[in-house]
Amino acid sequence: MSDKSLAVDAWESLFRAQVSVLRQLNAEFPTAELSFNEYDVLFNLTRQPERRLRIRDLNRHLLLTQPSVSRLVDRLVQRELVTKQSDPGDGRGTIVSITDAGYELFRRVAVIHAQSIRDRVGSVLDADELRQLTALTEKLRLGKQ
Repeated sequence: MSDKSLAVDAWESLFRAQVSVLRQLNAEFPTAELSFNEYDVLFNLTRQPERRLRIRDLNRHLLLTQPSVSRLVDRLVQRELVTKQSDPGDGRGTIVSITDAGYELFRRVAVIHAQSIRDRVGSVLDADELRQLTALTEKLRLGKQ
């Protein structure tokens, strides 16, 4: 089998696995309180220093277009889960911060979501396989050889 065929087969397998896992996680996601995309915004904010990020930097972490992220953030502001303020270092920029209420909601949903991930991924792969999967996907994400 050629290197190209191996790469295509590996990609196809990775892509199909991702779609399968995401479908199940979406089906089990506690959508009554928060959508999957809203959760993703809150998740990314909680991973930042001071739980805040410029909206343009938040865009880089999400799989949504910039206008979609702006509308999503505006909805989260209306629900008082995040705040928006001008960047004091650059008035053209906007900083998004998670509120205490947003953080509490994120934590409640994260517990349920983490259990779904554990059931779907952690029950199929052992600890060494999970570490290997993490290393391989990080390598792919960063484009390092």
